[in-house]
Formats: sequence, C-alpha cells, structure tokens
Amino acid sequence: MSAAKPATGHDARSLSTRIRHVLWRHAKAWGQRLRPRPVAQHVFVAGMQRSGTNLLMDVLDASAVTRVFHETDSRAFERYEMRDPAVIRQLAQSSPAPVFVIKALCELDRIPDLMALFAPARTLWLVRDWRDSVNSAIRSFGNFVPQWQRLAHGDANDWRGRGMSAATRELLLALYRPDASEAEGAAIMWFYRNALFFEHQLASDPRVRVVFYEALVQNPMREVAAIYDFLGLSGFNATIAARIHARSVRHRSPPDISSAVTALCDELLARFKLLSLRSRS
Repeated sequence: MSAAKPATGHDARSLSTRIRHVLWRHAKAWGQRLRPRPVAQHVFVAGMQRSGTNLLMDVLDASAVTRVFHETDSRAFERYEMRDPAVIRQLAQSSPAPVFVIKALCELDRIPDLMALFAPARTLWLVRDWRDSVNSAIRSFGNFVPQWQRLAHGDANDWRGRGMSAATRELLLALYRPDASEAEGAAIMWFYRNALFFEHQLASDPRVRVVFYEALVQNPMREVAAIYDFLGLSGFNATIAARIHARSVRHRSPPDISSAVTALCDELLARFKLLSLRSRS
C-alpha cells in the first residue's frame, strides 16, 4: 500500500451516522466516569483491512459497558499500529468500563500473545469473502504488487510480513509475477493475512470467534446476539442490531487474477466456512 493512503482505509459511514455515534460515545463515557468499574474483559477485533471491522466496532460500541479504541486513536495507536503493551495496559487499567475493546488489524500474528498478556481476553476475527474484500481494497489502497515481491523475498520489517510462516512465504515467491495486477496483489494479501488465523492455531482456541461479514450484514439480529453472548455483553436489543445497514455483498470476481491465486483464496475461505459449520454443530 502506498504511503499516501492510510493502512486501514477510510470510514465509509455517513456524516450523520458518525456524529450520532460520537455523541453516543461522549454520553456513554460520561456515565462510565460517574460509575466506574474495573476491566473484567479485553476484546481484540481482528481481521484483514476492508473486511468490515469498523462496522463490528460500532456494534460493540453500542453496549453501555464497553470502551472502544479504533486504530485512528493516537492514545492506543501510532500510524495504525498498536502501541507498546505497557501503554495499552495503562489505557485498560484507567478505563472506567468493564469491557475494553481494541482493534488489532496490524497485530494478527500477535493475537495469542495479546490474549495472554491481557487475560481474560477474547478475540473476534472478521472474515469477508475475498472477492468483495479485494474490490474494496483496490479502491482504497495501492502498491500491493511491490509489497508482494518484497515479502516473497523475505522482508519482515513491518507488520505485513511479521509472523508469516515459511510455507506462506514460499507460496508468495512461487506465485509472484512482476506483471500481476493490483487486484491479484490485494488477493494475495487477503490470503497471507487471514492464513495467520490457522498458522497460529486460533482455530482451536475457544477464546476466538470467527465472524463472517456477509452473515453479519444479512442477519444482524442473529449474528449480533451471538457476538454479545460470546463476549458476555448484556443489553442486546433490536436497536443495537439496527446499527447495521445493508452493505455490499456481491461476490463479484475482481479482474486479472490468476486461477492459482483464485484457488488459493477459495480454499482458505472454505476452511473458515468449514470451521464455522463445525463450531455450530
């Protein structure tokens, strides 16, 4: 992604929606300061950029017992990356809300360590169909192919390559083409970032729940209720679910993506779906 564009995209909500939610957060913070409670749960919202994590954060922010920290909050993040754990711990300890919620997009490889450091903790990992994620990403970001080349040749100097397995790096090298499209580069990024979920054994961790973007926007009452139940949040109601409005779910294949990369992403998405089916059975 180019330096000119933020690493996490833009807030696509309407101005009126953003203003309304800012007012809600101020009113909630005022109430929490009046009756502070110690933190009893830490929640990490994880996933690939352009997968709907802002939407999920809004859903969690609708609870009166949460304090949420987006990656644009300079108290918790620097250039969209989470600050040192000591800083985050201080924020959590000073929070008057019992549930501390923070984005962890650039920290996908660190989720196990973060949950250990901030126990008790849970993680929501958002997955969006790679085709829609790619279509969204290429409208917001750039520079995918040069980054693909850099990572394929072993560079692990920033969050994109941190924690990447040797097997994934070998795949990137085998599939890399200098004439690949930006869409194909974005698809590769969707793959290697979401592959961390399985490479770090999160599939078998009961503290982690996969949330599918498509299910969230198409059946918000059911999905938001399940999320609140998983996190032990009280007060779920139809008004909270109503924060979710219709979103794009097209599954329209981006142009100029090789069959090999398409198959790679399809296979990983199928693994997530199979995991979800097993957890619900």
